[in-house]
Amino acid sequence: MDRKLEGKVAIITGAAGTLGTAIAEQLLAEGAKVALIDLNQQALDELVERFNNAEEVLGLVANVSVEEDVKRYVGRVIEHWGSIDIFMNNAGIIGKTAPLTEQTITDFEAIMNLNVRGVFLGLKYVLPIMSAQKKGSIINTSSVSGLMGSSGNSLYSASKHAVVGLTKTAALEVARDSVRVNSIHPAPLISSMMETIEQSINKEEPTQVRQKITSRIPLGRYGQTEEVAKLVLFLASDDSQFITGSQYRIDGGMGAR
Repeated sequence: MDRKLEGKVAIITGAAGTLGTAIAEQLLAEGAKVALIDLNQQALDELVERFNNAEEVLGLVANVSVEEDVKRYVGRVIEHWGSIDIFMNNAGIIGKTAPLTEQTITDFEAIMNLNVRGVFLGLKYVLPIMSAQKKGSIINTSSVSGLMGSSGNSLYSASKHAVVGLTKTAALEVARDSVRVNSIHPAPLISSMMETIEQSINKEEPTQVRQKITSRIPLGRYGQTEEVAKLVLFLASDDSQFITGSQYRIDGGMGAR
């Protein structure tokens, strides 16, 4: 059975996170060579060891909000494999859960620095390579909060809305080069990020937080990272070659309300 990504080169930022790991597994299973980018050296080393295939996996420590780090990891991938076919622009943080009036400038700068600056820098250095190749697929990780308001998460929501603007604009700028840029918008997922959020809202009874959140999801549950990874596979593969500048909800029906 043919694999959809045989021989293609992919980069995943935030690779050691729950979602990044699931996406890496999916792309590797479909034949891609994958560069795993993360700031956490130990988690990255463990992930590379877990996949245990030096010819197909490259682990690179980098801060996606630091321009020199981004230039370095992009250059290293080109040096190692000679091309970049798929860029999963995924690294991000949730930030502090609190009303807008309780957020500080420090909170604002921290989340915008990673969630917006990081996405921008990734696009800035990957797009020219894909344009020169006349091919490539970029998937930016936004959120359902990037398409609607999110009470208590104003800065996160604002940062994820910004990802939509970057996605649409980049898609227009490189369409002539057959490079595609889309964004995905997951609902809350079973992940370490959501566990952190639940604990921050109610340390004593985090399950109550989960129940409240799932009550807003028509399908009645959190999403699974494997489900998101399948959407990423579709957007990364030639099955979606006439799709660009689009926002893909994977939200259990939240957007239907």
